Amino acid sequence: MKKLDFVFFEAGGGHKAAANALKSVIEQEQLSWEVRLVNLQEILEPLDVFRKYTGIRMEDVYNALLKKGWTLGTPQLTVAMHGLIRLYHQGQVRMLKQFWSEGERDLVVSLIPNFNRALRQSLPETPLVTILTDLADYPPHFWMEQQEQYLICGTARAVEQALELGHAPEHVFRASGMILRPKFYDPVSADRAQERRRLGLDPDLPTGLVLFGGAGSSVMLDIAKRVTAHAQFIFICGKNQKLAERLRGTETHFRKYVEGFTNEIPYYMHLSDFFVGKPGPGSISEALHMKLPVVVERNAWTLPQERYNTDWIREMQVGVVLKSFREIDRGLAELLDPVNFARFRSNAAAIKNRAVFEIPEILDSLLRR
Repeated sequence: MKKLDFVFFEAGGGHKAAANALKSVIEQEQLSWEVRLVNLQEILEPLDVFRKYTGIRMEDVYNALLKKGWTLGTPQLTVAMHGLIRLYHQGQVRMLKQFWSEGERDLVVSLIPNFNRALRQSLPETPLVTILTDLADYPPHFWMEQQEQYLICGTARAVEQALELGHAPEHVFRASGMILRPKFYDPVSADRAQERRRLGLDPDLPTGLVLFGGAGSSVMLDIAKRVTAHAQFIFICGKNQKLAERLRGTETHFRKYVEGFTNEIPYYMHLSDFFVGKPGPGSISEALHMKLPVVVERNAWTLPQERYNTDWIREMQVGVVLKSFREIDRGLAELLDPVNFARFRSNAAAIKNRAVFEIPEILDSLLRR
């Protein structure tokens, strides 16, 4: 029985979701592995300077900033955070060594940025694998460090960055995309026209899915008020009940259906023709896997590690990037132009992402070395 630790934290939600998705596939395939999910925040809690002085954990502060949309200045915030991480580096290594001294592991898999240097130095004998849950690194010292370890990358750009940093080619593995929940690979048999009618939508109108993560975003209200395009929308508000109520009560020029928190994102994407949201790697990858072209924005409020995602969207020609969602009508006109939409949708359908099934095979190859 091989023992593996999957290291995650709950800042942003995507890291934990990726760890759970991999663990689920490993269990489905009945591999003889014991997989333990390790929340790094819990191990390093005594060193959390935010918790010490405010009573609020660092990851909760980060999540609150995302929920409120207070992301202007995040590049500078990242630099300050890296300064704190360096300041407490030795303490982090000491606490991690103590944690792993309680039982040997055959492989430690990191699904988090920023702390991979401390993870490597706390594991002198155990191989470390870092799986990027972003489309590319945001150097310096974000996902990749100059150290002996393995890297699993979901894009050609991330592989290129790893090699440029000096990692040996045999230590860098290319997956076909970001990790998606296995549920996204299950066929959705619901009749689109019938289900749209059931939700109060027109079965024949272009339908957009508006999604801004598990906490929603106030920008969804701005989008609802500005859209005059010949389309209709499904709004997924996550756990933000107040936002859902406000959207339901907002008069719009189009038909809409508003949903709160749901685990049925593949179902709602099946009913949709395109995606509107922030350029997060998870949301983009889910939408494109379901053959939905995307409309996103990039500006000073865009998280620095997500800015490359908008370049990638343009390179792959799978959607439209706006400077602001104030331009949503212009963006929808560009997206829904018949020639553009056919090209975007064809390019989205050509992307074959099987990363959640490929990565266990990569890990197995490393365990056999």
